[in-house]
Amino acid sequence: MIDNVGVAYGPVSALHGISLATSCGNRVALIGPNGAGKSTLLKAIAGLVPRQTGTIQWRGTAVKKWSREFAYLPQREEVDWDFPITVRGLVEMGRFPHLGLWKRYSDSDDNAVDHALQTLAIADLQARQICELSGGQQQRAFLARALAQEAHVLLLDEPFTGLDRNASESLANLLAALSEEGRLILSSHHDLDSAPDLFNECLLLNHSQLGFGPTTEILTPQLIAEAFTTPDPASDD
Repeated sequence: MIDNVGVAYGPVSALHGISLATSCGNRVALIGPNGAGKSTLLKAIAGLVPRQTGTIQWRGTAVKKWSREFAYLPQREEVDWDFPITVRGLVEMGRFPHLGLWKRYSDSDDNAVDHALQTLAIADLQARQICELSGGQQQRAFLARALAQEAHVLLLDEPFTGLDRNASESLANLLAALSEEGRLILSSHHDLDSAPDLFNECLLLNHSQLGFGPTTEILTPQLIAEAFTTPDPASDD
């Protein structure tokens, strides 16, 4: 899926030599110190930042062809929660990639939105403004948008940050259920202790790749020490 990917911001190299192959049904944690390039990698997969080197493929061809199958959920602090939009309006945005320039919103689009709201158990919140939601509800609303989009790959940037224990457990159960349905989840994550319970695969990085594989095999004391003691000149997470 990802082969020798590198990303630079001007003269500064944010990532280099990132390669991994995974498949639907997996939950992949991106783990490394602040500034390691985790967010950059997610944005590169989503097509939000250009690659300097390497390729990213899905279904055997360039990922750009399948952009509607990828849903990117930014860190919560990057979202303008004061933007005047309801939960349903946010979830409806997931249908936009299917509409194109001229296609009208149809009953099938409405049904997809209804299904996403019900699946995420937020149908009763659909008339609320997003600023009125708790942190856990906000994450569910964005995941509902991804479901309405019919995305097969979910790119999540620190989805557990800022959530209380109950909301974190609820999100963990939800991500497990989504992966069991056959979706691929790639998520930046900072809590080393919870990672093995939440993710079955792990990419450990600090600008370059230090290991990829089953989470319990990658998060060894030796590799963790290597990742978190390497000098970190970049500023992107």
